[in-house]
Amino acid sequence: MSLITVDEAHARLRSSHRVLADDEAVSLKGSLGRVLAADIVSGINVPPADNSAMDGYALKREDWQGTDRALVISQRITAGSPPQALKPGTAARIFTGAETPEGADIVVMQEKCRSEGSQVWIDAVGEAGCNIRPKGQDIMQGDTVLKAGHRLRAQDLGLIASLGFDRISVKQRLKVAIISTGEELVEPGDTLKPGQIYNSNRYLLQALLENWGFEPMDFGITVDDPDVISDVISEASRKADVIITTGGVSVGEEDHVKAVVESLGHIDLWRVAIKPGKPFAFGDVQGTPFLGLPGNPVSAFVTALVIARPFLFDCQGIVHSEIVPLRQVALFDKKGSFRQEYIRVRSVTAGVEIFEKQSSGVLYSTSWGDALVVQKPDEDIKHGNPVDVIPFVLFN
Repeated sequence: MSLITVDEAHARLRSSHRVLADDEAVSLKGSLGRVLAADIVSGINVPPADNSAMDGYALKREDWQGTDRALVISQRITAGSPPQALKPGTAARIFTGAETPEGADIVVMQEKCRSEGSQVWIDAVGEAGCNIRPKGQDIMQGDTVLKAGHRLRAQDLGLIASLGFDRISVKQRLKVAIISTGEELVEPGDTLKPGQIYNSNRYLLQALLENWGFEPMDFGITVDDPDVISDVISEASRKADVIITTGGVSVGEEDHVKAVVESLGHIDLWRVAIKPGKPFAFGDVQGTPFLGLPGNPVSAFVTALVIARPFLFDCQGIVHSEIVPLRQVALFDKKGSFRQEYIRVRSVTAGVEIFEKQSSGVLYSTSWGDALVVQKPDEDIKHGNPVDVIPFVLFN
C-alpha cells in the first residue's frame, strides 16, 4: 500500500466523521472547554441602559453656558442606583458605569470640571453623546453571540454570564479509549528489566485528551497476543466513542493491531507520508472509529496533534478547529524529503532554532521545544527563510 499525503489523510478522516456526543445541560461555572450544543442568543441589551464611561458630570449639552456659569448639582448617581430624570439647567454628579439620567446627553470628565458645594463649573464640553456608552453598545437583545459548536474559553464564560445565563447546553465529553500495546512497556514506578521501557505514550495521550476536553478511558497495556488485543479492542468499542492505540500498526511480526482491527471491522487508511509518524492507521471496530498511532513517542505525539486532533474535534462537534501556522524565520538549514516533516523547534528573538536530534524516539525534543515547523514534501529549508510554524499552544 502506497503512502498517502497528510492533506489526503485529513480529508479522508474528516469526510468520514460524525458527531458522536449527545447534548447535556451544565452549570456555567463548570463549562470551560466544553462545546456549545446550541446557539447563545441574548435576551437582554448589554449594557441595559445608557451609562457613563467615566467619573464626571452628566448634563444636557445646550445647558452649558460657558466656563464662568455654574450649574447646580441636582443629584448624585453611583453605579447600580437608578437615576431620576435630570432637572432642566442642572448637572448630575455621576460615576463610571452609572446609568445616565433621562434628559442628559453628555458626560464631562471630572478633570474638566471644578465643583464647590452644590455647584459645578465646566471648562469645556464635547459633542452630544460624548463619554456615554449607549444602551446595547456591546450586545443587542436578540443577537446571536456564540454559535453551536464553539469551544468555550474563559472570555466566553464571562460573555455568557453578562447575559444572565447560569446553565447552558453543551455536548457531552467525547469518550476516547487509550490502549497501549507492546510487551516491552512497563509503568513508571516499576523496575525496568532488560529490553523494557517505561510507557510514556499512555500519560502523554491522557494529558492531551484531557486538555482537549475529552474523557480518556484507560485500557492499560496489552501483550503482543492477537486474541488478547482483540478482546481489549472489542471491549473498548462497546464503552468508548473512539479508540486510540499506540504501537502495533507497523509491519513487524509482532505488530498485531492492524490485523486485529481488520478482523473486527476494517482499515480505511494506513501509512501516511508524514515524518515522524508514517505507520498511522484509521478504521472502524464494530462501528467505533479507530485511530492507530505509532509506538515511538514523538511519532505518537505528532500524529496525535496533526491527524487525530482534527478528527476528534469533529466527532465532538467542534467547528472551526483548523490551525493557521505562523510565519517565522528559520535559523537552520534542512534538506527536504518525500514526506511532510514536522520539525521540533524553539522560538528565540531572531526566529526558530532546531533541536539537533530529530529522531522519533527523542521525546525530550518536545519539552525542549515550543513549536513544530511544517516542512512540505521536497521543500528545502534555508537559514534566514520564512517557514510555517505551529506553536504547541495552538494545539490546545
